[in-house]
Amino acid sequence: MSTPWIEIAGTHAATGRGATGVGLVLAGVVVVALLLGAVRLGAGVRRREPPSPRPEEQPRLPNDGPVREVLENREPDEVPRGRHRLTPHRLDGHGTAATRPGPSHRGK
Repeated sequence: MSTPWIEIAGTHAATGRGATGVGLVLAGVVVVALLLGAVRLGAGVRRREPPSPRPEEQPRLPNDGPVREVLENREPDEVPRGRHRLTPHRLDGHGTAATRPGPSHRGK
């Protein structure tokens, strides 16, 4: 039984290898060109942006300290250890316990 289509397919695949290599090189060149264009475009956009504020233009804390900020020291609480996997509903209210207020930093 003769299979001429296999011979034709094999010949076509052999001649297509060079074209595939050229196609991959061209695709690589296109990708590199797109990346270079994106970098150039980004540099142009950055040039048009206003400059960063100088140190004396940066926002400052009010003289009487931060507004409505509370400093808290949380009590240490270890996660219970055991043989079985721990699921959230088996924890004893971790993270919801009351905290004690931290030291005041107003005198600085």
